[in-house]
Amino acid sequence: MSDLPRAEFPRPQFERRRWQNLNGSWRFEFDDKNLGVTEKWYLAPNFSQQILVPFVYQSPQSGIGDRTFHNVVWYSRTFKLPEGWQGEHLLLHFGAVDYRAWVWVNGIQVAYHEGGHTPFRANITAALSGGGINQLVIRVEDIATDLEQPRGKQYWKEQSESIFYTGSTGIWQPVWLEAVGRNYLDRVAFTPYVDQDEVQVTCFTQHAAAGQRVAIEISYGGKRVAAATADVDNRQASHLFTLDDPLLWSPETPHLYTVVLRLKSDDTVLDEVHSYFGMRKIDTDQGQVRLNNQPYMMKLVLDQGYFPEGLLTPPSDEAIQRDVKLTKAMGFNGARKHQKVADPRYLYWADRLGLLVWGEMANSYLFSPRSVGRMTAEWQAVVERDYNHPCIVAWVPINESWGVPDLKNDGRQASHLLSLYHLTKSLDTTRLVISNDGWEHAQSDLLTIHDYSSDGSELAARYQALESSLASRPADRDLYAPGFQHAGQPLLITEFGGIAFKRSAWQGWGYSVAADGDDFLRRYRSMVSALLASPVVQGFCYTQFSDIEQEINGLLTYDRQPKVDLKQIRAINRGELPENEGKPE
Repeated sequence: MSDLPRAEFPRPQFERRRWQNLNGSWRFEFDDKNLGVTEKWYLAPNFSQQILVPFVYQSPQSGIGDRTFHNVVWYSRTFKLPEGWQGEHLLLHFGAVDYRAWVWVNGIQVAYHEGGHTPFRANITAALSGGGINQLVIRVEDIATDLEQPRGKQYWKEQSESIFYTGSTGIWQPVWLEAVGRNYLDRVAFTPYVDQDEVQVTCFTQHAAAGQRVAIEISYGGKRVAAATADVDNRQASHLFTLDDPLLWSPETPHLYTVVLRLKSDDTVLDEVHSYFGMRKIDTDQGQVRLNNQPYMMKLVLDQGYFPEGLLTPPSDEAIQRDVKLTKAMGFNGARKHQKVADPRYLYWADRLGLLVWGEMANSYLFSPRSVGRMTAEWQAVVERDYNHPCIVAWVPINESWGVPDLKNDGRQASHLLSLYHLTKSLDTTRLVISNDGWEHAQSDLLTIHDYSSDGSELAARYQALESSLASRPADRDLYAPGFQHAGQPLLITEFGGIAFKRSAWQGWGYSVAADGDDFLRRYRSMVSALLASPVVQGFCYTQFSDIEQEINGLLTYDRQPKVDLKQIRAINRGELPENEGKPE
């Protein structure tokens, strides 16, 4: 077993066998006077600190744990290519760097990227040293008080408070190298058509020449079920496969097909990538959500994706698996990854273990042409990165009017909201899109409401009929933005609960307070039972999965310890009568 942090392959939906993990100990420096570029630190880095990548300096697991603001930071390390990689093209990958990054190899700038939640890469072949040892330097700029920057729950003050948490600056997802030839596969898109028993496989290539082809082999359970070869045309190769009696993906039956892609010239394999997909359909019909053409009640939990050791970065792959397993153990069939673009390994385990996911963008807080440009560019990259995950069934570009706070009076903001809905649809026709989760919807595939009423009887009365539901303003906000109205979309309560229950040393708050375990379960059962009994509610999302910093409204503590017997939560979510309430598991 490797002693490197996060040693597993970071991107399991597009995996090459020849890769090198660059996580681990790097040199590090704050640049509070912003002198690094002028003094050309990228030529001869002499940094005074060490940091454990991929953990940000604010996190304890980084080895620094400094939560004060530093708007510019630098990283450096050396690397040597493995045996047999000489003469190959080298791709340097970053899972995510918050927020703007400049990258040099041996003093030569090889990349610039803006966007704190999306991957980027550079072909660094021309910058490699003939001597074998290579110097990698990264400069990162993250203006902590910039409210035009998509930042999600990262607070613009140094001390966390209210619903906002410690910020993250710099490298927070893995860094790695891959060896490829001059001609290689760039990415792949799987588009399932469940009603036709078909899947479209589209491969995108780099530098592919005339006459080259992509051989596509699909297997299930180690047995090949389909294969074809597609010619490369305009850097793409595509084939529509028909599958015999395909096994469908769902949380209850998470069937996955494995795929091997080979870019070939005659009989020579130029590149080989391993991937997978699931046959899954999500849509709506007559006010119901349907999964694989059957009505499906979504039972989600709000998951902020923060960890006490790593903040935005999960401490290990085992911790990611545990979060997915704990979610399922509590009887939820999905998670809303809130104001954070999920780690690809989380989505991988949700695919493997069977968990619905709502993919959400980290929002900015001010509206301006600059924030619109940043949001739009990064959101497109998010949708492209995660397009192939069958677990993702809904996209949420905006939450609670963050970044569009004046929809009633500013037509530009309403246009931006509507444009994000149509932009997302133009990139992905296979999933539901919620234009503005919580209230003030523009065009949207679901009507989603945030309702933190503290009593289940209030929820039962409000959602006893469609008329009373549409007349409600639970957050003192209109359900629709001006010019839009309900047109039969399914109704879901996508934030509710938030019951504070202290079961650790953490001090904090919630939307209502439970005295003990019995009181917590009574309140939880009252709320969930009211939504399950509603004739109009088609799903819910409970706030929240775990405590975080000053919030103690989780079903689990911050370090993922159950506050009550998880079997009781599971029974309530299933509509069963729990027994022996209040006993911790």
